Formats: sequence, C-alpha cells, structure tokens
Amino acid sequence: MVAPPRLERITVAEAADRYLASVAAQTLRGVLSPTTRRSYERDVAEFARLAGPTRVLDDVAGEDVDDVLLRYQTTPDGRYADASRKPGSSGRSAMTVNRFRQSVTRFFSHAAREGWVQADPMQWASPPARVRDGLRVARTALSAGSAASLLEVSAARAPGDPAAAARRDQDLQLRDRLVVALLLVLGPRVSELERANLDDFSREPDQTRWRIQGKGGHVRTVTLSPPLAAALEEYLERLRPALLARRPDDPDARRALLLSWRGRRIDAQAVRGLLRRCVARMPAQYRREATPHALRHTTATLLAAEGWDVKVVAELLGHASIATTGVYLDRIEGELAAAIRAHPLSAALEPAET
Repeated sequence: MVAPPRLERITVAEAADRYLASVAAQTLRGVLSPTTRRSYERDVAEFARLAGPTRVLDDVAGEDVDDVLLRYQTTPDGRYADASRKPGSSGRSAMTVNRFRQSVTRFFSHAAREGWVQADPMQWASPPARVRDGLRVARTALSAGSAASLLEVSAARAPGDPAAAARRDQDLQLRDRLVVALLLVLGPRVSELERANLDDFSREPDQTRWRIQGKGGHVRTVTLSPPLAAALEEYLERLRPALLARRPDDPDARRALLLSWRGRRIDAQAVRGLLRRCVARMPAQYRREATPHALRHTTATLLAAEGWDVKVVAELLGHASIATTGVYLDRIEGELAAAIRAHPLSAALEPAET
C-alpha cells in the first residue's frame, strides 16, 4: 500500500507553476492538445491571481474557491479589447465560467495527489448554477423531442418575424440545417466543424464519408446517413456557390465547407449565434439552451439510449478512452425504472401459475 504524500506547504503561485509544467509535459507526450494546454495555462494563472499568488495553497478553502469563481464570473473577459462589444458584457459567459471551474478542479486534483493540499477544497465549493438566461440546463443533452424541434426550426424561416426578415443572412437555412444536423447526428466538436474542408468529404453515389481532423491531430472517418448526405448535397449545390461568389479569390474560402454570408469560413461564434436563433424559434415546451457542446452530449446520450455500444459512441466522438465518453452520457428521464423493469431476473419473481 502506497503511503499518502507528505504535505508540502507551497504557495499558490509555486503550485500553479509546477502544475503547468506537468501540463506542458503531457502536451509534449500527446496526452493533451495545445489548445487544452493554453486553456489550462490561462485559467490556472487567473486563479492564482484571484486567490492570491503568495498565499499557501493548503489554506485555500471551499468558500475561497466560491469567492474566486464569483469574481471571475463578474469580471469582463480580458481577451476582448472592448468588453462592451462582447455579448453579455456584464460578465463572462456560463460556458467560460464552467471551463474555468473545470480547469481549477483539475488543478486541485493534481495538488491533492502531489501532497500540496490535505484535502481538495473543490468538494466543499458550491455546485455550479443549473439555470442560465432563463433556459433549463439541468441536463446538458437535449431530449429527443427538443433535438427534433431544433432540427425542424433550423430548416425554416421565422414567419412574420420582422427581425428575421431584416437579417441579411435570412436565406442561409440550407447551411444552418446542415450545421445543426451534423452537430446532432455526428457530434463533432465545433472546432472540427469550422475546420472542415470540401476535400475532407468523400462523396460517392452510395456513400458519403467525412474525414474529421480531430483533437490532438487524431483523424477519424465517419459515414453520413443518407438524409444527412442529402442535406450536404443540397447545401453544396444550391447555396455554397452563391456564398463563395462573394470571395472568389480567397483560397481558404474555396477550401472551406461552411461559409458565412460574406463568403468567409464560418467560425465557432457564428455557429453559436445560429443555434441561439434556432432556439428562439422553438416551441416553449422544447426550448432550452443549445450550445455546440450540448449537441455533442445529445449525440452521445441519444445513441446510448438506442442501444449503441459505448465503444462505438466513443469512436464517433473521437474519444481515446470510453471513460471520457461516459462523461457525455446524461441520464435519460425514466431510464433507471425501465432498466429495473427489464432486469434479467425480474421474470424469476413473477408468481407461479396455479
């Protein structure tokens, strides 16, 4: 049995430096992607600043973490030169705060293993909020009904909506429907979607495949269902040529699968924007927050509910470990009761016929 590490009372700044050195080493070994490394570096450095770099890490309690999280949430994002131009400029977005919290959680898990703290203070920190902007977020994944509703509204204009009628990109339904369908059916990361190029797709009469440039340089190939392949073809034939005509000499636009109204490669911000517009048109009973990451959760959860092997789901999502996929599988309402009813020994409890 391995003895627990002896407590080493080091400052927050020193602990952050040591932890980020281990993050850098994991990145060199290919365990973490450069993008993940940059997120951890930014978040842990910000945590050290807010918590007090000269403070002893072991003295940081759960209520101190809550204070740091609150101050982080209400501080404008320094990555934006003009915070007033950023949507929700009164503070940081829920997605950004959640990412920051996850980075801090990993930092303290590492600190506990190394013996820099006697106990992980994250276990006493307040749980994250479950409601954002009036939309339900108790479950990350959308229900099947909400997912179907999102697909339906993505392919239709908002009738009688003056704001929608005034938008210059009101004729982008073919693109928006394709984006929502790809996110819901195949569950790619939003970064994989914005990086997608035309030559990543192998389009044959009986099969269309997408070679996805994944996280950490890993590549996976997925097959599009016939309806999804048809949505792709319709976008490529009826809309993309008109979008490309706005920037015909842009080499990146010629390569890119998804283009904006101005003919540029679509970015993550545009994807989130089109999802917000779609959510606003959903019926009230189905309406809830729908981020690209939530749709990735939806893909995993709905496929698991249909009986897909978790290994197949992991391969579809591009996860190296099925343990990672497990995090994406939200509990489906009523599934526990259904599982108990279907238990293989339930029949043995039936009363014998007389």
